Amino acid sequence: QVQLEESGGGLVQAGVSLRLSCAISDRTFRRYSMGWFRQVPWKERTFVGAMSWSGDVHYVDSMKGRLTITRDNTDNTVFLQMISLKPENKAIYYCEARTSLESSSWTPDNKDEYDYWGQGSQVTGDA
Repeated sequence: QVQLEESGGGLVQAGVSLRLSCAISDRTFRRYSMGWFRQVPWKERTFVGAMSWSGDVHYVDSMKGRLTITRDNTDNTVFLQMISLKPENKAIYYCEARTSLESSSWTPDNKDEYDYWGQGSQVTGDA
């Protein structure tokens, strides 16, 4: 069973930057496409960004320019860097892993296309 563990959330203020991390237990991590989603109470989980196993990135339009996703394949970790946080960015952030190498039909913002996900890391506060 592949395990994902997010970290880096916490109490933040508007305008600050924050980097979330997601560590994956599988050594074949380099073959995974990784997505970041977020969820607020009473709402559906929504797409934030994703990086394919080959390095292609996708970001939600509302946060383009304020997001950067990177990955460290030697450390089995993916990162979500957010700058200039806004109040509407408060949420629980989840990382999700897609194990299929097939990318032509991949829809990065579809959470149903991911196979594993973590417990989430909460971003809260004045942000």
